[in-house]
Amino acid sequence: MLKDFKEFAMRGNVIDMAVGIIIGGAFGTIVKSLVDDILMPPVGLVLGGVDFNNIFIILKEGATPGPYAALADVKAAGAVSINFGVFLNNIISFLIVAFAVFLLIRAINKLRRQEEAPPPPATTKECTFCASAIPVKASRCPHCTSQLAD
Repeated sequence: MLKDFKEFAMRGNVIDMAVGIIIGGAFGTIVKSLVDDILMPPVGLVLGGVDFNNIFIILKEGATPGPYAALADVKAAGAVSINFGVFLNNIISFLIVAFAVFLLIRAINKLRRQEEAPPPPATTKECTFCASAIPVKASRCPHCTSQLAD
């Protein structure tokens, strides 16, 4: 059983999948940083200085009563909240990752289409009388001199 598992684990597809998962996790971290640290601060500034990570609704106050200035205060107090801002950031991160995957798949499909290009048109045909290969434009066979139908 151990030998079978080793054979399965060493197949190219499993190793490729593992590499893809590791790179995908790293890419997700980069995209999360892009959204949280680069994209959302200017958007929040344009919308009046809103920090999207601190958009929340309190469902139940914690040990320390509110109001809470930031999501970190909510969590420190043990309050129950709905965190719309974090959710919005995650949606934007997902859309960026989905778009990047779309671009990758699109490029792969384009390469596949180039690989599967139709064959070039035939330059020769077969004489119906002597079965010799002759040019497509020929109207008479150079081997048997038969008149060919177009």
